[in-house]
This record gives sequence, C-alpha cells and structure tokens, in this order.
Amino acid sequence: MLFVRHATAPGMRAARFPAEEDADAADLARAAALGPALAATVAWAWAWAAPARAARQTAAALGLDARIVPALAEADCGRWRGLPYERVAREEPDALASWLSDPHAAPHGGESRAALAIRVAAWLDSVREEPGGVVVCDAGAIRAALGHALGLDPPAAGRIDLAPLSTTELAVTREGWRVAHVNRKVLS
Repeated sequence: MLFVRHATAPGMRAARFPAEEDADAADLARAAALGPALAATVAWAWAWAAPARAARQTAAALGLDARIVPALAEADCGRWRGLPYERVAREEPDALASWLSDPHAAPHGGESRAALAIRVAAWLDSVREEPGGVVVCDAGAIRAALGHALGLDPPAAGRIDLAPLSTTELAVTREGWRVAHVNRKVLS
C-alpha cells in the first residue's frame, strides 16, 4: 500500500489548520511528472483518495482513477478549520494544549485525533486483501496508518514528518502491517 501525501495547498504554506482548498498549480505539475515515475516503480491495482479537493486533484494529476474514501479524510478541526496555528495558540492556548496532549480531546468541536486513528485503521484493515493500492491523502491519515502499523498512539504518530508529494509504503503481513519506507521523495 503506497501512500502519497497530496500536493501542497495554500493553508499548508501558511501554517493553518486544514480547510477545503485547491492544491498549488506548481505542485500539481510536479505530481503530473511524478505519475510516470511511480508507475515505473510500483504496479498498482487500486487507487483511493481522500475526499479533500487537494487530494482529488493530486490523484488526477498522478493519472489515477481513484475511488474517493471518506475514511481517508483529514480530521475535522471544527471551528479551527482554516485558522492559523499561531492564532489558535494565542487565543486558545489551553484548548490547543489539550488537543495536542490528549488524543481523545476535541476542543474545537470537531473530531479527535483518536477518532481519526480508529477510522483510518478500520479502513486500512478492510483493504488488507487488496494488494497493490495507492492512496492519496493528507498527513493526518498517513500518520494514523503508520500509527496503526507500528502500534503508536496519535501523539507519537503525530511526530512523523511527511512532506507534500512524498511516499510512505506499508506492506501487509500475517501479523498486520510492516513499514517499508516513510516520507520518501520521488521527485525533487
């Protein structure tokens, strides 16, 4: 199972909580160039994408006919959606601290990181028998998948860095999932 973090979006560059927005045109052009490189190194039978516009656009740029999977969506950040991290830290420091330290906290009124982890793990285990898949989504879903594979809680998995258009690969084993690589840049 090859995960591709979707192309950069303006909110990522501005350090804002995720919101629905288009991917950057330059990164989509890079994704279009990445498609043949991925096809040359990975044979995929299935493609899935998160419902976020940037993920769908990235999948299309990669040349994938991806099935949209709600379980791969980034966590709903509630009233923090689209807000700069710095603003939330300044205006709601205790709420942000709670969200960062307690995976079950959802002070923003959205979804907790634990709920995201459970949702992604359930989906991942449901596709164990579908080898050769490519998944295009954002960092939260990839971190949740890595957390599931490695037995990490959401705060620990949240410390994994994932660059836009990087790949992370999980391989299915009899015992669960094995991590083949993380945050690999296919193109510079």
